[in-house]
Amino acid sequence: MSRASEPEFLVLHAVRVRGTADDAAVAERSGVAVEAAREHLLDLEAFGHVTWAEFAGTGGWTLTERGRTEGERRLAAELASDPTGRAAAVVREAVAAFGPLNARLLRACTDWQLRPGAGGRLDVNDHRDASWDGRVLDELAAVVDGVRPVLAGLAGELARFAGYDRRLDDALAAARVGDGARVAGLGAASVHGVWMELHEDLLATAGISRGAEVVD
Repeated sequence: MSRASEPEFLVLHAVRVRGTADDAAVAERSGVAVEAAREHLLDLEAFGHVTWAEFAGTGGWTLTERGRTEGERRLAAELASDPTGRAAAVVREAVAAFGPLNARLLRACTDWQLRPGAGGRLDVNDHRDASWDGRVLDELAAVVDGVRPVLAGLAGELARFAGYDRRLDDALAAARVGDGARVAGLGAASVHGVWMELHEDLLATAGISRGAEVVD
């Protein structure tokens, strides 16, 4: 049975996965109503787990070191609460399967932004070559299809992994009809943005630091 996480933990974890997020973004990511998310954030702030930061006129919640430690403790406890060990096994399998897909997605996003030019240099992709862009979008679609069984396995054990496939599909569909920013644009609405959240979520759940995972 898929385990549902406690709302306060979902809020804390949303801040980690997003990196920096305001109340509305935390609520959207955690699936908690904005008012409830705000209350949880204020409680977490009081415990020293999150802090509000502002830069260049924008602000958002970020994790403190204490909050990261607390989040990792709760993630470990979440897996340990499964007496069968099935959830932990599924997470390990997902990490192994994710690595090669991650490499493909990052290459595709690079190809969306840059393409070979004269003399072997890389030029900024001006998106005038519909065939080139079409191949990139096809590769991204193949990667998304490849990650579906991984996500299904994760969501079958941990409910908070549900929804990534829908968000990836939404971003790809928008890119297909001309919204190029939905491929690798900044923010959580692009394929790259959703993928980076998934990557952080998966590594955090597995207790692996970013960059420390091994790809066969």
